[in-house]
Amino acid sequence: MDITILYGTETGNAEMLSEDLQSHLEGSHEVEVSNLAEFDPDGFDKARFYIVICSTYGDGELPASAQPFAEAMDARKPDLAGIHFAIFGMGDSEYDETFNHGSKRMEELLTAHGATRVGERLTHDASGEDLPEDLATDWADQRVAEAEPLLSAASDA
Repeated sequence: MDITILYGTETGNAEMLSEDLQSHLEGSHEVEVSNLAEFDPDGFDKARFYIVICSTYGDGELPASAQPFAEAMDARKPDLAGIHFAIFGMGDSEYDETFNHGSKRMEELLTAHGATRVGERLTHDASGEDLPEDLATDWADQRVAEAEPLLSAASDA
């Protein structure tokens, strides 16, 4: 399966996790990694599965590298029907009121334009005991397994 990992980051943690997931998934899939700041919302491909990794910044806003993507999505309003994605959020529960709002905002943005989320959004807590890569690899394996029949059925249609 062809997979694109898109990340939105403020400090580089989402980028590092994206690269870890790329290394994990590359043995059995073609995997590309792209910063949301450099990804064109018109560039989505129904034949690919998208894994989005997004942190949260400030008072629950999208991180700096995801903001140009969100602005372009709002301006262009692309039709993302047929696009499948999974989303992994990075945040810190020390900021209780805004914990993982960046990934929530990104999920809302994608689904508002017709994309379909595969599986539940997983949220990592930087104040917790788990490392993000410890949670993300099993989560990504499960999401990819769920997405494979969906993308296969779409390509057969």
